[in-house]
Amino acid sequence: MKKKILLMFLYFCVFALFGCATTSSKDTSKQSALLEPQSILKFSDIPIPAGFKPLNEKSYSFETSGVRVGVLKYQGKANPDQVVNFYKEQMPIYNWILLNIIEYGNRLLNFDRENETCIIDLATKGNNITLTISLGPKPLSLKKTSKPLK
Repeated sequence: MKKKILLMFLYFCVFALFGCATTSSKDTSKQSALLEPQSILKFSDIPIPAGFKPLNEKSYSFETSGVRVGVLKYQGKANPDQVVNFYKEQMPIYNWILLNIIEYGNRLLNFDRENETCIIDLATKGNNITLTISLGPKPLSLKKTSKPLK
């Protein structure tokens, strides 16, 4: 009898420790509202939400002594508001300043720093998002310190 009780106790412990952590809910309101950045990036200072796949045939980048230019495209599924919040939180970590957000069907986020500008375009169809990240140098006439969006 003791062996049977001990065995049931062990099954219960295993289920309690591992079973709850691996079950998932289809209720999206209970899912995390935060997106995580990918670990491998084309440009180390421009994060991409985890789960977004690169569209290499529609992307290009060029880097040389102090000048970077690129148009990178990614596709993934996420809530568009979560993606906007992801960039509003993540880009300042890499010293990018949010200048403005434009919504006209697509959502454009304009970021700036000393010598570069970055435009992030979110084209959405439901929860399917195509991200287009455009990076380039600032014109010499605009290389002043930018003021952040408040």
